[in-house]
Amino acid sequence: MSSTIARLTKSLGRPAVLTLALALAACGAPGGGAPGSITELDYYTDQQGSAAWQKVLDTCSKKAGVTIQRQTVPTDQMLPKILQGATSRSLPNLVFTDNPTVQQIASTGALTPLSDYGIATGGYYDGIVKAGTYQGKVYGLAPGVNGLALLYNKDMLAEAGVQPPKTWDELTAAAAKLTKAQRYGLAFSAVPSEEGTWQFLPFFWSNGADLSRLDSDQAVRALGFVAGLVGSGSVSKSVLNWNQNDVADQFVAGNAAMMINGSWNLSRLDGEKSLHYGVVPIPTPAAGGSPTVALGGETGVIPATGQATQQSAAKVLTCILSPEVMQSWDTGHAYVPSQKDVAENFGQQHPNMQPFVTEVATARSRSADLGEKYPKISQALATAVQAAITGSQTPQQALRQAQQQAGGS
Repeated sequence: MSSTIARLTKSLGRPAVLTLALALAACGAPGGGAPGSITELDYYTDQQGSAAWQKVLDTCSKKAGVTIQRQTVPTDQMLPKILQGATSRSLPNLVFTDNPTVQQIASTGALTPLSDYGIATGGYYDGIVKAGTYQGKVYGLAPGVNGLALLYNKDMLAEAGVQPPKTWDELTAAAAKLTKAQRYGLAFSAVPSEEGTWQFLPFFWSNGADLSRLDSDQAVRALGFVAGLVGSGSVSKSVLNWNQNDVADQFVAGNAAMMINGSWNLSRLDGEKSLHYGVVPIPTPAAGGSPTVALGGETGVIPATGQATQQSAAKVLTCILSPEVMQSWDTGHAYVPSQKDVAENFGQQHPNMQPFVTEVATARSRSADLGEKYPKISQALATAVQAAITGSQTPQQALRQAQQQAGGS
């Protein structure tokens, strides 16, 4: 039972609720008008994210005049559930899925183009539109995106006389100088999964490498740089097992002076009153460059479930994508608004988010060029990162093998 109906149960009593339920059922009957209830699926299961998202759904339920029956699943269960639902044509009416999965889901034929509902893409960052596009049609849009940046302990850098690094050379020097005793200069995640690939991509792409050729000279140099940080002792070998939450734990505990991590950690860092931190874009190979990070976040899509429910889902999605609601969600979850003008104002209002806002302009969709082939390439790249860091293969060997695994020559 949705939160809306639960509130009505308390205030109206059982007879009134039964009347309401019958009315909703009648509105949703096949062949009738737009139904008064839709189902929505997401994976916001953490307390902060779930509460912020529920606030968005409650707002848009009221504005759109549609009751929203929310469903949640753990992140790792999301795609299998969607693909199973796509096969049986039993998907919820509105789905918010990780943006790299949109093309794979759209390829099943289970989604409907947003143009069917008059949902336009004007004003959105190009990378965000591409993330929701499959075979020339836009199937999804995100109310906000996340990304990675370099977060640093201001006190530790000041004590060491180190400025926040802007280039790879400066990052190498800073990480070495900040490393002492039980503290490492830098921490990041290099687990053998999409999470590890996501953390490596800013170095890979910023050096001019491309996912269509994993073993290019640019890719080899990027992997050599990352593996070299670990090999020099400036980064713990435990990054092979640390996910992004573990990295944040190390940073908060003072075991790392800098970390590569996402905007979603800011509320946690703000809760540590003794921690003084700063945020800058991820360093680039040369001075004056702009980092190319991967776009993260969830994209709203409307499955083919019948015209009436699709129209109701579109009303809700339109509300979620409105500037007012978009900014509310992004403030509550530390995401960057997907519309340029909203993002610019957002960065001015939230200074620690400004580096993330800056990066969105040059950020890239992970699956825009490769579509449903991306998951296989991602896994091959994550495995290569592990092999290079452990030293079981040179960066060149590891990436050559990754290219072969991905189906290349």
